[in-house]
Amino acid sequence: MKEKAVIVLRGGSTAPPAWASPKAKVTTYTRSRSVTASGMIAKSNKQKKLRLFTMFATIVSSTLIFLNRSARQRSALTDSAIDVPKDGEEGGIPVTYVPGRNMIFLSLASAYAEVIGAGAIFTGVSSVDYSGYPDCRPEFINSMNQTINLATKKGVSGEGPGLAIIAPLMHLTKGETIETGTKLGVPYHLTTSCYNGGEKACGTCDSCRLRIKGFKEAGLIDPIPYQIDIDW
Repeated sequence: MKEKAVIVLRGGSTAPPAWASPKAKVTTYTRSRSVTASGMIAKSNKQKKLRLFTMFATIVSSTLIFLNRSARQRSALTDSAIDVPKDGEEGGIPVTYVPGRNMIFLSLASAYAEVIGAGAIFTGVSSVDYSGYPDCRPEFINSMNQTINLATKKGVSGEGPGLAIIAPLMHLTKGETIETGTKLGVPYHLTTSCYNGGEKACGTCDSCRLRIKGFKEAGLIDPIPYQIDIDW
């Protein structure tokens, strides 16, 4: 019987390779376990990401659980009244920051992991080539690892190992992440990073810029369509 793991899935360029890190121990860990993926979909690309999530889940033989975002406002990614910047993010924490997103993801994932008897939670956060979100830093992941093991029966009972949040892409550049995912067969044509949604990625939001930068650094052409011409 396989052991179990939970993946926090967002559908961009980092979440898919997070389940299969180049580190042998992580690759072995995830591929020998039954996987459940949980995700929250942003305001403008709900139907597309729902479709991509479903296709990706089929490929990795996982179970999908979706989280309602009705209370997730005051961010350009969840509030239709706030525009997504087109010319790059300015200094500081950007308007595309979703308050407490990863904290909520990992809290719910840890609760579900305990229910199904999973020992690990995988997330694709990275503190390199990112938009400056505070809940993508190693300090946050380390803190959450301590918190979930202080807040769950599995963590305090001493009956076997506690829960572990694993962020295998934390210190990789976007280019290294793309290279890793490509070597592992990640179906990048089924992913989208665009903050604006649509059938074609805008190519101008901060997330698109970072994704394009990653593919260029990896010497590869992104298989998804863009609204603007990209000089690969």
